[in-house]
Amino acid sequence: MKGMLPKLVFTCILVLFIDQVRGQIVTDRPDQTESSSTVGNGNLQIEAGLLIGFVGEDENAVRQILAPTTLFRYGITEGIELRLLSQLESIKIQDQLNQGISDIEIGAKIQIFKREESRFEVAFISHLLVPTGTEGVSIGNFGTLNRLAVSQEINETLGLGYNLGYNYFGRGSGMLTYSAVLGVGVNDKVAIYVEPYGELVDMEEFVLNFDAGLTYLVKDNLQLDFSFGTGLTHRMNYISLGCCWKIMKAS
Repeated sequence: MKGMLPKLVFTCILVLFIDQVRGQIVTDRPDQTESSSTVGNGNLQIEAGLLIGFVGEDENAVRQILAPTTLFRYGITEGIELRLLSQLESIKIQDQLNQGISDIEIGAKIQIFKREESRFEVAFISHLLVPTGTEGVSIGNFGTLNRLAVSQEINETLGLGYNLGYNYFGRGSGMLTYSAVLGVGVNDKVAIYVEPYGELVDMEEFVLNFDAGLTYLVKDNLQLDFSFGTGLTHRMNYISLGCCWKIMKAS
């Protein structure tokens, strides 16, 4: 994945100078920033993908494969959705390989603020991490993941999203998480984004990453995506492919 940073810079330049049209499906992938939108009452949205990543230096590098990672989102009201995340995971450290089902995440997204006349939205997202995973893949503890998600439409063709969160996994001081995404579309089917994101691990170690990607709207209820990222304060690279399928409530 060498040469990734120049590609990211090129993508940034492209995003800043190209006209866009907003995508038709709002998803919580492939970027790290969760949207402030819910899927709507009675609708089911399935977001799935494949991710290959490397963290660390040379022989101590950790290889991670998520294949697939799947998020189910179901709207119980217009402003509240239930969420379930499950994934198959493979982690390789030197010659040691652990693989299996990772811990499931069960949660909800609740819109705190949304007005038709306003382009500003706020939602709260919370997940409970349940230690149901395969030994060697599971963290072995209950955990909680929480985010405040904010979005702002600058105009009809440009949008910003922000997340600030706190995760705790039963040990240490937990971690603060942050992200900010700029989204822009090329036409009525293709959209591009760039995003800095990271965390403050145990309230001590500052981690900063950067990623970029695109989405392609195949039809009104089906969207494909591609993304890649790199670490700015540490050695990390990943590449991901995915799709989103929205099943609308029968009228």
